[in-house]
Amino acid sequence: MTARLENPAGLLPETVKAVNILYKSANSAGVDPAILGLVHLRASQINGCGPCVDSGAREMRKAGETDDRLFAVPVWRETPYFTDAERAALALAEYATRLADKADAVPDEIWDEAAKHFDEKQLAAIVLWIATTNFFNRINVTTRQPAPQNWG
Repeated sequence: MTARLENPAGLLPETVKAVNILYKSANSAGVDPAILGLVHLRASQINGCGPCVDSGAREMRKAGETDDRLFAVPVWRETPYFTDAERAALALAEYATRLADKADAVPDEIWDEAAKHFDEKQLAAIVLWIATTNFFNRINVTTRQPAPQNWG
């Protein structure tokens, strides 16, 4: 696949500053980095974002994530590999990514389950991370950014 455009963040350098602020905010609320990684990976899978799926899975693996869990993210409901908190975050990521699929995009039961496992600050960080992931996914998919070819 050939990119339609160089990465827009590279063309508009001020964007990088804003993205760094979002990243720091989402990662400063005390949410387990593995949960943020799972949320990122699942939203990216739903959106078909090759670069984000590729880099997200590779970064999680470098951080110690197991292949069993990485391979099972698309079918997290049908596997025993995830905690209740991770399942709640994955469900929230799916619903918040697929906003147009239902009239009640994020039903109370999805939100309430997440709220059982995370405080308000952590929920805010997870929602911000889902939105940031969707932001990157939309840029990458629209401009046909390829997954890196230089992984060794």
